[in-house]
Amino acid sequence: METFDIAVIGAGAAGMMSAAVAAQNGRRVVLLDHAERLAEKIRISGGGRCNFTNINAGPANFLSANSHFCRSALARYTPQDFLALLKRHRVAWHEKHKGQLFCDDSSESIIQLLKSECDSGGVTWRRPVTVASTSHDGARFTLETSAGTITCAAVVVATGGLSIPKIGATDFAYRLAKQFGHKLVDTRPALVPLTFSSDDWAPFAALSGLSVEVALSAGKGRARGEFAEDLLLTHRGLSGPGVLQISTYWNPSEAISIDLLPGVDAVAEFLAAKAGSRKQIGNFLGERVPARLAQTWLDVQRISADARLADLPDKTLRQIGESLSNWTLTPNGTEGYRKAEVTRGGVDTRELSSTTMMSARVAGLYFIGEAVDVTGWLGGYNFQWAWASGVAAGKAAAEFVAA
Repeated sequence: METFDIAVIGAGAAGMMSAAVAAQNGRRVVLLDHAERLAEKIRISGGGRCNFTNINAGPANFLSANSHFCRSALARYTPQDFLALLKRHRVAWHEKHKGQLFCDDSSESIIQLLKSECDSGGVTWRRPVTVASTSHDGARFTLETSAGTITCAAVVVATGGLSIPKIGATDFAYRLAKQFGHKLVDTRPALVPLTFSSDDWAPFAALSGLSVEVALSAGKGRARGEFAEDLLLTHRGLSGPGVLQISTYWNPSEAISIDLLPGVDAVAEFLAAKAGSRKQIGNFLGERVPARLAQTWLDVQRISADARLADLPDKTLRQIGESLSNWTLTPNGTEGYRKAEVTRGGVDTRELSSTTMMSARVAGLYFIGEAVDVTGWLGGYNFQWAWASGVAAGKAAAEFVAA
C-alpha cells in the first residue's frame, strides 16, 4: 500500500497542471493514467502544434448549464499566466486566427513543460495504471489500482470526456461522479461535423471539399451561438471551423441557419442589379459564392443558371436572396465522438465549488477539465479551461490536505 496526500487521476492537460500545482505547494502527489503515451490529446491538437490557449478567453466563450461557474477559475488563471509559464520554459509561440495561440515547434513542447513542472514538484508517476475502484471512509480515499492500493486525503479527477475514443477516452469521470452521488448533465459530441440524411444532402455531396466564409447560428435563447467562420462541405454534411463552433450549441431535431452572404442585404442587391442587367443569374451569383455552389444552389431552387436577371420576376429574386441569407437546414446527427474535439455536458457543476472545483457531496473530491459541464469554443478555449480549473483544484487540494 502506498500513501499520498493527493491522487490525480488523468495525466492530460488539466491533470498534469493540477498535480504540478499541488506538488509545488508542498504536497505528496501521485499522478495516475491508463495510457501508455503521455497526453496524446495535447500531442495531436492544433495539427501537432497545440492551440494551447486563446488570448481572448473569457466566460462568454464557454457553454454550461451553470453559466457563471467558469468565471472564478478563468479570472484567477488567465492566458497571460500561461504565457508567463511558457516564457519560463522558453517555449516559442505565435498568434494565428482570432487570438488562437500555437507553439512554434510541436505540441511536445507543452507536454514536456507540464511534465517538467510535475517533476520539479516531486510528483510520483504511475502509468500505465488502471483504477479498478475508489472508496471513501469519511476521512481518506482508497484507490485499488493495477499497480496496488493507494490511499490519500484528496482525489482530483481529470480523466476528460468521451471525445476521440481511439486515443483512450473513457467515461471514468462520469462513473465515479455517479458513485459518489453526483448528477450529470447529458453528454454529447461537441466541436464536431454535422451530418444530413443522404436524400437531403444528395445535391451537395458532389461539392465535398469546397470551403466558403459564412455566418452561422444554432441553439435557442441564452444557449444560442452565432459565428462568422469558414464552412466546409463534405460527402456527408458540413464541417469547418464555423460548423464545429455551432455544433456545441445545436440540439437534435433543431435547424441551423447559414448566411452565405454575410454582411450583405442579398434581396436588395439582387433587386438593384436587375435593372437593365444583361447578366445571367448563374454568373451574377458565381461572383459572390464559389461557382460550383452557385450552380448547385440554382439547380436546387429549380432556376436556370442561364436566365437573365432582367427577365426574372422580383418574387424569384427575393426568394433567391432570402434563401442565401438564411439557408435553413436540419442535421440528422453528427460524426460522433470519434470526430468530436470535446464533449458537451458532464459532471454537473452546480454540485461543485466554482473556486476550488471540490465536490459539495464528498470533501476532498475534485473534478476538473473536460470531465465537467464546461465546454469552450474552438480555438484554444478548452485548453485554457484545463489550465484554469487545474490550477484552482491543485491549490485548493493542497490547502485542504494541510487543514
